[in-house]
Amino acid sequence: MIKLKVEGMSCGHCKASVEEALNGVAGVTAVAVDLENGVATVEGDADTAAMITAIEEKGFDASVE
Repeated sequence: MIKLKVEGMSCGHCKASVEEALNGVAGVTAVAVDLENGVATVEGDADTAAMITAIEEKGFDASVE
């Protein structure tokens, strides 16, 4: 399990965009995004850099928590 800090989310649409981005990364098997705390929890064997890039391409800042 990998936890990513996601900055810039402010609404349900933002949360859905991050979930969509992460679900599109090869190796991701499950995603849970906590909008209130700005944390995305990801299961699977996906590359962390690829997940961060996918989130950043949606317009958010991301880093390993």
